[in-house]
Amino acid sequence: MTMADQSTYNSIKKRIEESERGTVFFPDSFADTGTSDAVRSALVRLCENGVLTRVAQGIYCYPRIDTRWGSGAILPSIEEIAEAIADRDKVRIAPTGSYALYRLGLTTQIPANVVFITDGSPRRVTIGKGRGILFKHTSEMRTFAYRSQLMSLIVTALREIGEGNVTEEQMAIIKEHLKNVSGEEFSHDISLAPLWVRKQLSAQ
Repeated sequence: MTMADQSTYNSIKKRIEESERGTVFFPDSFADTGTSDAVRSALVRLCENGVLTRVAQGIYCYPRIDTRWGSGAILPSIEEIAEAIADRDKVRIAPTGSYALYRLGLTTQIPANVVFITDGSPRRVTIGKGRGILFKHTSEMRTFAYRSQLMSLIVTALREIGEGNVTEEQMAIIKEHLKNVSGEEFSHDISLAPLWVRKQLSAQ
């Protein structure tokens, strides 16, 4: 290993260890530390040495450590990875469909492939065997106009369930979530929802 490669390795290692546990990194995160080959080599070594964990091609994390149960490294969630990608690419994303239901506790089934809509480019990221993130481009900017992420999730979940299919149990769960949406946010965001969703939520 050259002195330059060692310098790149040391710089990256120091930056990672000064970061918060759970932080997601990409090779571009360290573009200022050396050549692309030196960065890739350093990331491979850091994974081998247990400093970093590779969660997908070109995606790494400084894992949290479970000190309570001793189960070892805790990898970032699908949403944390998706948000890190969105932050890197400077685009907006919003969860859709079954993942919105899961996030709100309306289903216990975690989808193997989580779909986000984005105002950026469409792409798929494979994470582990049979799991992945799919980014679907949308031109419907209303999706990103919600002031409350929770309201956006609630509306998305209701649209996924469908008009006339929402059970009393599901509405009870949604009603609890609505308590965490401020009156100002609700007044703004309710106007962005489909008419039947507006009626459903306004009745709560």
